Amino acid sequence: MADLAKEESAKEVENVIRNSGIKFRSYSTLGLRDDAEFLFWFASESIDEIQNVISKLYLTVFGKYILPSRVYLSCTRPSIYARNGRTLSFVAGNEPKKFVIVYPFTKTREWYLLPQEQRQKMMDQHITVSEKYPQVTLNTTYSFGIGDQDFMLAFECEDLRDFQNLIMDLRQTNVSAYVAVDTPMITCVKKDIIPLITSLG
Repeated sequence: MADLAKEESAKEVENVIRNSGIKFRSYSTLGLRDDAEFLFWFASESIDEIQNVISKLYLTVFGKYILPSRVYLSCTRPSIYARNGRTLSFVAGNEPKKFVIVYPFTKTREWYLLPQEQRQKMMDQHITVSEKYPQVTLNTTYSFGIGDQDFMLAFECEDLRDFQNLIMDLRQTNVSAYVAVDTPMITCVKKDIIPLITSLG
């Protein structure tokens, strides 16, 4: 598309999302992955609302160029391990950080067969390590029964090295032995709709 056409198309997409009323963030993965150039993150009270806005997006000029490479579905719910009941940063409407790293996460069946007390003890260690990185914000949602993974994780940060250091430390916790899947890790850069779409070829 020509530059002017791309900008008009971007405004069309922006209007569709704004008028939908659902929570939304857009990110660029341009040059960071070989299977996608952007990521759209939706949050809503219902599946119907998300399907409705996505249907309208496909009907836009830009939508005709979209070929989804991955779709992840999950729900918010209280953690049985966390020490507090904080609302997810995205759902709470907090200002997004520059980067988000999104990935599906599944634990082994052996993990769920352990006594709750034993799992809690290992998760306490896991949480203690995470608390050393307050500059990294975690959004955890649940996919049991509605997606191929157990959870969807989305870590927000301003410096990717902070997230990398956190992950390297978490690899040394006992919980790490019970991780079955934690890929693909999708690194995304926050970008509003218009500059995102106009940056694409």
